[in-house]
Amino acid sequence: MATKTLYTVIVADDEDELREAVCTMVPWQEYGFKLLGSASNGLDALQLVEQYEPDLLLTDIRMPFISGIELARHVREVRPATNIAFLSGYDDFEYAKQAIQYNIISYMLKPLTLEGMGTELRAIRKKIDAQFAMFRQAESQEEKHDSRAAMLMPLVLDEYAEPWDDSQAEAYGRECGLLRDALDKPCYTVMVSTLLDNGDTNCTTPAFVASVNTLSAKYLRRVSFFAGGKVISVLLGNPSDFDEYLHILADEIPQMAERILRKRCRIGISRMVRSLSALHSAYKEAMEALRQGDSSESCVQFINDLAPAAKGGNSLCQRALELLDQHYMEEDLSLVSLSGLLDVSPNHLSACIKKYAGETFINILIRKRMEAARELLTNSNLKIQDISQRCGYTDQHYFSYCFKKYCGESPNAMRRRLEAEKAGDLG
Repeated sequence: MATKTLYTVIVADDEDELREAVCTMVPWQEYGFKLLGSASNGLDALQLVEQYEPDLLLTDIRMPFISGIELARHVREVRPATNIAFLSGYDDFEYAKQAIQYNIISYMLKPLTLEGMGTELRAIRKKIDAQFAMFRQAESQEEKHDSRAAMLMPLVLDEYAEPWDDSQAEAYGRECGLLRDALDKPCYTVMVSTLLDNGDTNCTTPAFVASVNTLSAKYLRRVSFFAGGKVISVLLGNPSDFDEYLHILADEIPQMAERILRKRCRIGISRMVRSLSALHSAYKEAMEALRQGDSSESCVQFINDLAPAAKGGNSLCQRALELLDQHYMEEDLSLVSLSGLLDVSPNHLSACIKKYAGETFINILIRKRMEAARELLTNSNLKIQDISQRCGYTDQHYFSYCFKKYCGESPNAMRRRLEAEKAGDLG
């Protein structure tokens, strides 16, 4: 086992004794894992995932503040390459089915013995091994013939003197299996992916098509092919599919490439188009997006993020922080909703915030809310519950936990201290 990759893991469970037992009594390395840390609630677990980027999150499904399912949704947004295993009671099984789409690799029922945990971890190890092997083996595999790719390549790469009209292209699309029937009229986006080695040299091979296709299939219909040192993917779906899944896919590919292949991945993504005849212009947009950004690091670039100067750099980060100041009291404020207000992709906004503010969106949001709460506690007579709601928390216990973690004392303790200091000054 020592010669194999140790997969990293974070444990989250609000039952202190169970969490400590799992962390200290499980021989993690024997099963092929390295324990990075543990958390007693979903909020701390999410921050650990952002900090350590683990291969596996083992979490209870019912926890304070953020449930396991809500945690899985958040993790998919920031770290889609992380697999998630649920540890919970039998009665939660139907509940857990809601989260199948969130990279759930295992569902363990409590109570679980050490022997049972070991069996589950071995099974999880095999599944992650298979994920890694898919990328590694792809490096030496030949690209398989795909009639859909053969049909799409000229549409994407060539400008015709006499191009097909949409009805001709759709008929051929149905014939080769790209489209299901005459009622199947999806929208399309072109995504171009490349791998770079440590010397910034393009090292993309035709085998990377299989890796991109496998990940893309989790979220969208797709056809990928290799041309000119890059993997070109035509993604199919309706607008809501692209809104929900495209930015997640665009993060997962480079995360997996860095973790498994030890190579940087750069991706360019076009606007959504509504016809096959528009694929060539979409390809040119994806290539233009690919040429942007810092070539020394993994980068996802949407063409929509390149338009005005305000969509890039420090100015975007400043606008994001200004909007966060205006909307921090909204409970459902997220990186995705904030990116919608700024008309940029979540990927682009997250990268800008990390680069120019030096920390993640969620940490900035929590700090803003805690500073606002401290101001209200100091200078108003509002009840703790009202302060909680004004700072974006409907759960007062969640608010109090965050406040104590950030400020070092609970809201009630701070208020009592301030009142005692005020009384002392008056005396």
